[in-house]
Amino acid sequence: MPEFDGHELVIFGHDAPTGLRAIIAIHSTVLGPAAGGCRMWPYPTATEAAADVLRLSRGMSYKNAMAGLPFGGGKAVIVGDARTAKTPELFAAFGRMVDSLRGRYVTAEDVGTTTADMAHVARVTRYVAGLGRAPGEVGGDPAPKTALGVFLGIRAAVKFRLGRTDLAGLTIAVQGAGGVGSHLCGLLAAAGAQLKVADVLPEALARACDEFRATPVAAADLLGSEADVLAPCALGAVLNARSIRTLRVPVVAGAANNQLASLEDGEALRAAGILYAPDYVITAGGIINVAREYYGGTEAQVVEDIHGIPARLTEIFERARRESRATNEVADRMARERLGPQGEARRLVA
Repeated sequence: MPEFDGHELVIFGHDAPTGLRAIIAIHSTVLGPAAGGCRMWPYPTATEAAADVLRLSRGMSYKNAMAGLPFGGGKAVIVGDARTAKTPELFAAFGRMVDSLRGRYVTAEDVGTTTADMAHVARVTRYVAGLGRAPGEVGGDPAPKTALGVFLGIRAAVKFRLGRTDLAGLTIAVQGAGGVGSHLCGLLAAAGAQLKVADVLPEALARACDEFRATPVAAADLLGSEADVLAPCALGAVLNARSIRTLRVPVVAGAANNQLASLEDGEALRAAGILYAPDYVITAGGIINVAREYYGGTEAQVVEDIHGIPARLTEIFERARRESRATNEVADRMARERLGPQGEARRLVA
């Protein structure tokens, strides 16, 4: 498979009593145990599920390396409809699958899974994070922390590309108003941005319009909508040869994983004069939260770490401009350097 990138381990799991069908992909443990969330999605074929988990796990290696975390990269997918197929027993079976790896992989929630689901996983394994926590304690749902990092990253991209130090009056098109997207909309609206929002779920779209005075846009039309920033916050591969030709924005910066359908699409964005914030750099807030929960830390440390995201993005932007290269190419090279034989993650100090 073209998505296979020297992964250390890929395992397929099946538990007949619960109906569990899952894949765990460990891309790298060079910098620590492989960490990445568990996505639940009704993949039409096993090949599509495998392709997704391979791309996502490599993205986690790069994300964790660029964030300086003591984690390698991994990911899990459960094949199934999150609206109808969830049971406590299914997640316990998944937890046993995680536990069989004896700490080589640490899971958490992702698209289609929640803190409640991870609580069932935690019944059978300690290699899990993103659990519910009391107010003020580190951990819990990582979505708000991911949204904070993306918000700060959008500000950094706007400053670099548009020369603006604030977002007041700018139009930002948000694709996806789910867990991360809705939190991001709240931060953007509070900063004075004008929002255009699309979501395939009518209730999520209606909520965003009511709460943030957003303008609703049909999901099929958002990518071609004129705005100052496009923030993809749904599923990946939305930026491809066809869609990039329709973009009417100077900046793309959002929360979706694997936004580029191919590596060449980053160069297409650069050629079109569009600044792209590499997704695994701008979305590090959630895994930073997970790392502090797993290794020990405070809420203040999480927020401080997340505020380091804009500086990393700006370094990528500046290097890409200096070298006349796409930002995703620059970020990938930097991540691979950190994953090399001498690469070491910054250890968290509790």
